[in-house]
Amino acid sequence: MQAILVERIGNFRVADLPTPTLAPSEVLVRVSVTGLCRTDLKIVRNGHRDLVLPRVPGEEVVGVVEAIGPAVSRVRTGQRVYLYPGTSCGVCPACLRNAGNLCRSMQIMGFHRDGGFAEYVATPEASVIVLPDKLTDDTAIFAEPLSCCLNALERAALRPNDTVGVWGAGPAGLLLRRAAESQGAQTWTVEPDDARRNRVNGHLTPPAEGCDIAVVAVGNLDAYRQALGALRPRGCLVLFSGLAPELSCQPIDLNHLHYLEQRLAGAYGCTYSHSVTAIELLASGKLRVDDLVSHRLPLNDLDTGLDIVAQRAGMKVLLYP
Repeated sequence: MQAILVERIGNFRVADLPTPTLAPSEVLVRVSVTGLCRTDLKIVRNGHRDLVLPRVPGEEVVGVVEAIGPAVSRVRTGQRVYLYPGTSCGVCPACLRNAGNLCRSMQIMGFHRDGGFAEYVATPEASVIVLPDKLTDDTAIFAEPLSCCLNALERAALRPNDTVGVWGAGPAGLLLRRAAESQGAQTWTVEPDDARRNRVNGHLTPPAEGCDIAVVAVGNLDAYRQALGALRPRGCLVLFSGLAPELSCQPIDLNHLHYLEQRLAGAYGCTYSHSVTAIELLASGKLRVDDLVSHRLPLNDLDTGLDIVAQRAGMKVLLYP
């Protein structure tokens, strides 16, 4: 099969690899479409703390079941499926608190095991979610980034009628806004780029009325400072995007948090249940994503896709094997 192979950071090649063989409880999926995000850009060009080389990247995958292992009972060949990218142990403290995304033994597709930048990918049956017929492949592929947004809003303890401020009007920022609105929130966006800001009627600086929940969807220190300053009393700052290591340790006025009873909440990845909810939300038609796709490219044109993401020259980039 044809696949994207990363053997060293900063480079990749289109490789002819063997089609994956299956363990008894695994499923072989023929990839229909895979999504490209800034995490993939980081993996290929800069590396990632969870990356184990050599690796086929790709953690956003929709496809068709091609074959199943002998122990598989829930999935059939020919079914259209979405692949939750993680596998967790189920017994560690994090798993027992319904935080499988933080499992000490987490194995992530595209990081620890080969992912979907290929014609075929093998995945545990436990990671497979069968798609409803009415949900198209190009819509279902948004389940992974939307799941991460749902986790962020859950960590913030979002309530109806809360005001949610989002920093960044890229694909993740727009999904965060739409997910919050689907739960009854009021939203606004802060975005420095003119084109992206105008697209969402956003703001160059936070509105004076502030917000109950601030979600930073860009890896930018100034955005975090703005967001903390825009929080209302008892507000929650969600750390959705990471910072470069040299910027991640910053002083915080703990008295400010103390007197205003404010909270900080980290949000990293998503759980299987978030993916189930995301697919249900996408299938309901209550959250639109078709307008977020800006580029559709063949998988072997990955370099063009990475440049688009790096330069913020589009929105969601989809790749097809």
